[in-house]
Amino acid sequence: MKITEPPRDPRRRKDDVLARFERESDVWVATADADGLPCLVALWFVWDGASFWVCTRLTNPTGRNLRDGGRTRLAFGDTRDVVLVDGDVETFSRAEVPDTVADAFAATTGWDPRNDAASYACFRIRPHAVQAWCGVHELPGRHVMRDGAWTA
Repeated sequence: MKITEPPRDPRRRKDDVLARFERESDVWVATADADGLPCLVALWFVWDGASFWVCTRLTNPTGRNLRDGGRTRLAFGDTRDVVLVDGDVETFSRAEVPDTVADAFAATTGWDPRNDAASYACFRIRPHAVQAWCGVHELPGRHVMRDGAWTA
């Protein structure tokens, strides 16, 4: 999209965001520790229609931060097609992860977290805010979800 095109309306932005969640499998995950030290990593994810699921080791900074901090920011795209998601995190041990999630990971990425080291955990991220914009002309109206409810 070029900035000479009119901004997308809220419904189109939401539809574009949801389509992206369905088709993509990589996301940047931002966390911070108790002292505020930031951590940013790319992880695979699956979208179940309401929440994101990511898996990583509890023994690395991202796993600890997700578990202990209980919140994260996810970032999709480049500077011309941005989606930011703020979400609340719930931790699931490898044994607790729902089969549907592990099956989705296996189908999407070729990796089944149930068959990996016990230090892996899965994290459900429930979005409470989503922003989406394609260029500066779309900054107004970029909030497509607030307080867990879609705006369109």
